[in-house]
Amino acid sequence: MRYEIQGETLPVVICQLEAGERMITEGGGMAWMSPNMLMETTTNGGIGKAFGRMFTGEKMFQNIYTAQGGEGMIAFASSFPGSVEAFEIGPGQEMILQKSAFLAGEAGVDMSVFFNKKFSSGLFGGEGFIMQKVSGRGMVFAEFDGHVINYELQTGQQIVVDTGHLAAMSATCSMEIQSVPGVKNMLFGGEGIFNTVITGPGKVWLQTMPISNVAGVLRPYLPSSGS
Repeated sequence: MRYEIQGETLPVVICQLEAGERMITEGGGMAWMSPNMLMETTTNGGIGKAFGRMFTGEKMFQNIYTAQGGEGMIAFASSFPGSVEAFEIGPGQEMILQKSAFLAGEAGVDMSVFFNKKFSSGLFGGEGFIMQKVSGRGMVFAEFDGHVINYELQTGQQIVVDTGHLAAMSATCSMEIQSVPGVKNMLFGGEGIFNTVITGPGKVWLQTMPISNVAGVLRPYLPSSGS
């Protein structure tokens, strides 16, 4: 499978498949494709995995697209302004993604529920108690909010992230919550009460504008229920 990510504010990933190659996406993820792409809707692993995907912000059913009779083309577009990132998944290369980040992936990729080890991370960290874990083997495409900046952390090296800006991290990284020091800082600093602390080794992908911030910007321009 060959791919190319095009566009900036509203990106799309265009995949070129060899005959018989397959791609997985949730319902509504396909933007356009060649006529020889066959679609099959499935729970992709049974009802248990389907419910697990639902808890990570995805739909219960997935669509599998197969190139038939020759090369095929299929494109997956981002559903909101932001970035599409490509990750190569394999043994020792598992990824943790924010909820609803999964856009599409090769058929050898498996998506499951990831629970933060520390319950407080889910309650206060802004990334949610439930995230997505991607394992197996193949390419995965994920959509994030705004632009994405990545860092590589050495063993024990840390980065402090404001609420909601964590997009993805290597499964080798750990995540916990750290309260902002000082009551005055908590109440008047404007940065919230908690920060997310990521500890290496591994890579971290940070998004510049979480979707909650986007909603806040757009809210004054949206019609109210009373109008």
